[in-house]
Amino acid sequence: MTDVRIETPLTRLVGVRHPLVQTGMGWVAGPRLVSAAAEAGALGILASATMTVEQLRAAIREVASRTDAPFGVNLRADAADAGERVRLIVAEGVRVASFALAPSRELIARLKDAGVVVIPSVGARRHAEKVAAWGADAVIVQGGEGGGHTGKVATSVLLPQVVDAVGIPVIAAGGFFDGRGLVAALAYGAAGIAMGTRFLLTSDSTVPRAVQDRYLAAGALDITVTTKVDGLPHRMLRSELVEALERSGRATALLGAVRRAASFRKLSGLSWARMVRDGLAMKHGRDLSWSQVLLAANTPMLLKASMVEGRTDLGVMASGQVAGVIEDLPSCAELVDRIMAEARAVLGALPR
Repeated sequence: MTDVRIETPLTRLVGVRHPLVQTGMGWVAGPRLVSAAAEAGALGILASATMTVEQLRAAIREVASRTDAPFGVNLRADAADAGERVRLIVAEGVRVASFALAPSRELIARLKDAGVVVIPSVGARRHAEKVAAWGADAVIVQGGEGGGHTGKVATSVLLPQVVDAVGIPVIAAGGFFDGRGLVAALAYGAAGIAMGTRFLLTSDSTVPRAVQDRYLAAGALDITVTTKVDGLPHRMLRSELVEALERSGRATALLGAVRRAASFRKLSGLSWARMVRDGLAMKHGRDLSWSQVLLAANTPMLLKASMVEGRTDLGVMASGQVAGVIEDLPSCAELVDRIMAEARAVLGALPR
C-alpha cells in the first residue's frame, strides 16, 4: 500500500488519512464496505435509513471491530426515531454524523455538544448557507451528476458557489471517480471529494456481481434522471422498470404500482394504509399521482430488490453518471491508493 497523502481541512477535521468520502448509500454502505473504505484511509459512512436501531447498533459495532479508523453514520433528520439514533451514535463513539436532509439547529447542537462532527449533504447554495449558520462542521455538496435524488446544477457550477458562500470545509460530490477529479475539486476550493457509485463498484461492495456488471456495462447515456418513481428527480440506470414507468399513462402506471406494491408488501410488512400514509408523507407539497405515492412509500424496497436481491427487473439502480466511465472492480484499498497516486502525479505535472 502506498501512502501518498494530501492534507486538507477534511483530513484534519475527521482524522482520516485521505480527503475521500464513501457516501452512505442505502442497502450498499454496510459494515463490510464502510470498514474497507475506512481501513483504506477514506471516511466510510454507514447508511442507517434502511436499518432498525438495533441493526444500526450491530452495524456500528461490526465496523468498529474491523477497523480503528474513524467512520460515520448517515441519518435521516426527519426520521421519527432520529433522537434515539443520535443517542446511539454518541454512546458508540461514532466520529461523524452525516445527513441527506438538513438537520435542525437543535440536532446539530446536540451532536456537536457530544463531540460528533456534523456533515450534512446539500444540493443548493442556500441550503449550505443555512446549515453552516446553524453550526455544521462541514458540508457535502452534490451536483447534478450524482446518483439518487439529485438537482439540476452541475458540480462544476455549484461547487465554487458554495465554497465562496460558506466558511466551513466543503466536500464535492457528483461526478468523481479518480485522482484528476480530486485535484479539480481541490482547485475549486473543496476540502475533498465524496463518491458513491465508485465505491459501490468495488470488490468490497456487497452488491451482487450481476448488478455490478449492469453498472459496468452502462454508457453515460444509459444513466437517466426520472421523476416517475417518487416524484423527485432521481438519477439511476435505465432499466425495464424505469422504461415502463416513463412510457406509462396514469392509469397504467397506477395498475403497475399496485402490483409492485403488493409484491413489496410481502417483504416490507407494511399494510396498505401504512403504505399510503408513508407515500403521502413524502409528497412535501408536490403533485404526485397515486402511482407515485405508492412507489414513494416503496422506494427503499425498490432499491433493495436490486442492491440486495439482485432483481434488476423488479428494482431500481441509483447511479451517478460516472458509472458510464467506470470499467473495473478494485478493492477499496486499491481504489484509494490509485486515486491518491493519480492526484499526486497530476499535481506534480502542473506547470510551475
